[in-house]
Amino acid sequence: MGRLFLGAIWWLVLLGGGAAYGQTAGETQTPGATDFLPLVILLLVFGAIFYFMLIRPQRRRQQQMNQLVGSLKRGDKVITAGGIYGEIESVGDTSVVLILEDGAKLRMAKSSIVRKQEK
Repeated sequence: MGRLFLGAIWWLVLLGGGAAYGQTAGETQTPGATDFLPLVILLLVFGAIFYFMLIRPQRRRQQQMNQLVGSLKRGDKVITAGGIYGEIESVGDTSVVLILEDGAKLRMAKSSIVRKQEK
């Protein structure tokens, strides 16, 4: 449905000509008078597409990541961006200490944690 709507707007802008804006066949068009309106409409459509396809989803992902990092606490089982599984031993301002399966401890940046494991 969205593609059909965007396609209709695209053709309206490209092929609409003067008739779409109240110009009759007998009238002459002054250069630049109505040529500006289709460009503005096209830029608004592309701006809306850009916002809803790129900016808005990225903001949502960033909010989810900030919420995850803010909710980290001792004892949480997590997975890092590098695929390391561990349990949080301590949480600092910008880093966490993970305990790995073999008992090794590893300090990592909080931002490298991508999700919590189910317990």
